[in-house]
Amino acid sequence: MKVLKFGGTSVGSAKNINKVISILENYGKIDTVICVVSAVGGITDKLLLAGKQAQNKDQAFLETFKGIQDRHFDIIKALNPENNEGILNYADEKLDSLKSLLEGIFLINELSPKTSDKLVSYGELLSSFIIAETIKNRGLSAERKNSQELIVTNSNFTKAEVDYNITDKNFQDYFKSAPQTITILPGFISKSKAGEQTTLGRGGSDFTAAIIAAALKVSQLEIWTDVSGMYTTNPKLVKQAYPIDKISYQEAMELSHFGAKVLYPPTVQPVLNLGIPIHIKNTLEPEAEGTIISNDKTNSVAPVKGISNISNIALLTLEGSGMVGIPGFSKRLFETLSQEKINIIMITQASSEHSICLGIEEKDAENAKVVIDEEFENEIALNKIEPIIIETGLSIIALVGDNMKNHQGISGKMFSSLGKNNVNVRAIAQGASEKNITAVIAENDIKKALNTLHEQFFETNTKQLNVFITGVGNVGERLVEQIHQQKKFLKENLKIKMRVIGLSNSRKMLFKEDGIDLTNWKAQLEKDAEPATLQSFFEKTKSLNLRNSIFVDVTANKDVADLYAQYLRESIGVVACNKIACSSDFENYKLLKRLSLKYSAPLLFETNVGAGLPIIDTLNNLIASGDKVNSIQAVLSGSLNFVFNNFNDTTKFYDVVKQAGAEGYTEPDPRIDLSGVDVARKILILARESGVEMNLEDIENKSFLSEAGLKSDTVADFYETLIKDEDHYQALYASAKANNCQLKYVASFDNGKASVSLQEIPEGHPFYNLEGSDNIVMFYTQRYPKQPMIIKGAGAGADVTASGLFADIIRVGNN
Repeated sequence: MKVLKFGGTSVGSAKNINKVISILENYGKIDTVICVVSAVGGITDKLLLAGKQAQNKDQAFLETFKGIQDRHFDIIKALNPENNEGILNYADEKLDSLKSLLEGIFLINELSPKTSDKLVSYGELLSSFIIAETIKNRGLSAERKNSQELIVTNSNFTKAEVDYNITDKNFQDYFKSAPQTITILPGFISKSKAGEQTTLGRGGSDFTAAIIAAALKVSQLEIWTDVSGMYTTNPKLVKQAYPIDKISYQEAMELSHFGAKVLYPPTVQPVLNLGIPIHIKNTLEPEAEGTIISNDKTNSVAPVKGISNISNIALLTLEGSGMVGIPGFSKRLFETLSQEKINIIMITQASSEHSICLGIEEKDAENAKVVIDEEFENEIALNKIEPIIIETGLSIIALVGDNMKNHQGISGKMFSSLGKNNVNVRAIAQGASEKNITAVIAENDIKKALNTLHEQFFETNTKQLNVFITGVGNVGERLVEQIHQQKKFLKENLKIKMRVIGLSNSRKMLFKEDGIDLTNWKAQLEKDAEPATLQSFFEKTKSLNLRNSIFVDVTANKDVADLYAQYLRESIGVVACNKIACSSDFENYKLLKRLSLKYSAPLLFETNVGAGLPIIDTLNNLIASGDKVNSIQAVLSGSLNFVFNNFNDTTKFYDVVKQAGAEGYTEPDPRIDLSGVDVARKILILARESGVEMNLEDIENKSFLSEAGLKSDTVADFYETLIKDEDHYQALYASAKANNCQLKYVASFDNGKASVSLQEIPEGHPFYNLEGSDNIVMFYTQRYPKQPMIIKGAGAGADVTASGLFADIIRVGNN
């Protein structure tokens, strides 16, 4: 004998009811089937709405009734295009009775709990009859049995209590002699010992099925719904969520209490007491395995079984020094709420007894404040306690698992991962049984929190990075291409799932919460993008509120750099090739460093110096390991090195500078490179990373440009000076050639002082043979006092700069 229950979604349309009938037919071939059905999806709410409208003298109840009527007639005709007269007549009779009841409520302007129970019973009575008669029309052995004739309760309307002695005997006696293969019973409804219609309260159809399963002591209860079991977390908010194959009763009830909608805990008590397993199945995907809930402790191997959440929570805080050591405050608080039928979802109290926090439904918050302030009016007047504090716009998240108590560090992982993603925890509760850890957070953080925790506890092999890129010119384009090319490699080898969520150029921005398709991102940016500003790009990134978010600055724009602090304060990591922020005023540089630590938001800028070369990372490792920098000698401008490696007495300085710009070695404004400002910023950053407080104006910059070049107002004017002052630049080359030297633009840091200048490098010096756009850095430290640590390689170019940015993004993923 099988007991199956089908919920409102499962019987919400003719299409779904056909699926139900198909399942019952297959089960009926091998066993006797008892099937409990809910009202057609949404009908119970419609019945309550119609009742409330009628009570309020609102004629709209007739329109609501018409919708209920049409819905049922449409289903009947779709299921039974022929031979439907008997079903339509029954439905017509019941619906006429329903209309009369609503008209009575309208006339007397009253909707009592007793009448409400009678009103909502029509949903199950109609659905069960329609389904049973349809099955019979298809030639199957089926009958409907009205649950009101079998389930006997007290007269506590809207949530009646079952008399199990009578009820169990009724079911046992009926099914001893019931000849049909399939029995359809309406869920949720019952009758009192006095013969009055009652209902079993929220989750009543599950309760009906559990009562029957327990009375007949079946081997398993199956609850069919619209999802394939209980999920690791809410699949609507976390795409990576998946069904749990096996779970204990206690775990299932904890998850259900904290928001999992598949099961309502009180309803399964009858089967729990007898240890009858519950199998959650999906009507729409009957072949799916679903979830088995049982007492089998071997089910609970993983420490965390699921993550649940409840929205629309208010946090009430009662606090005051007058509470300390005084018994009775908690009793009075809870009794006050109980008298108002306000359900307490979670409780936490400081060990100092100075405060008690309660989580309740937001709709009850104002009423709770009124009655609590009245109860403690005297203590508030005497300043022993404060008036109740209410915080709204909150949600509860709960980590659930029988084995959490046997694993150290679960709460540490939970709260550290939330903290790294800027999810503020307002209150925490954990029972001594350690079956769940509960936290109250802001409602707008719930999606990020669930995704963060799910990744931490259920996707430990893969970390998702959400990337937002501003500046998709030469370097930015190469970065996007590298990310697209390496996505599969990152996932398979580094367990990093990288998604580009936002892209922006100076005019437009494109956002896709599920990730931009990088195969045609340029076309999307032109076609689907919206107008962009730097602030709107930040606001959109912030509003998406995604975990592991990284902002990538691929510009040389000061206004972009000025936004870093805003990103960091939202726990959004920053990866930048833009040197302006880290070479800005020292106080701003230190602020960014502090914000990065405070909000657990990485600030990485390896490409500020040496493009893709690991210069800053190497320096940081030296300092972290206890070494101390004595001096730094470096050629840090790939563009200037390219220029002077290609300039000689047979070329023109103007032509070489133009070539460097065309090949992407200089900024669009070449004065930034040729003036030495760019190199000065780089040596400043290295000095600061070495632990020295220094600003850009402290660096001596001996420019090699002509006086006219230094005073030029525009890029065009500057190029004109290069043509006019060719003799000046040829003279520099001639001097170096006469001395058998190479021209190199050198950055120096020594004894707390820094300078940048064009120098003649003699043969045999490490800088002499530096080719192309290569950079070189020599660190002289306490550990490398005579033979420096040398880092050398390509220090400019779109590809290497993009690869340096890419490496920083990956570094965030590996942390």
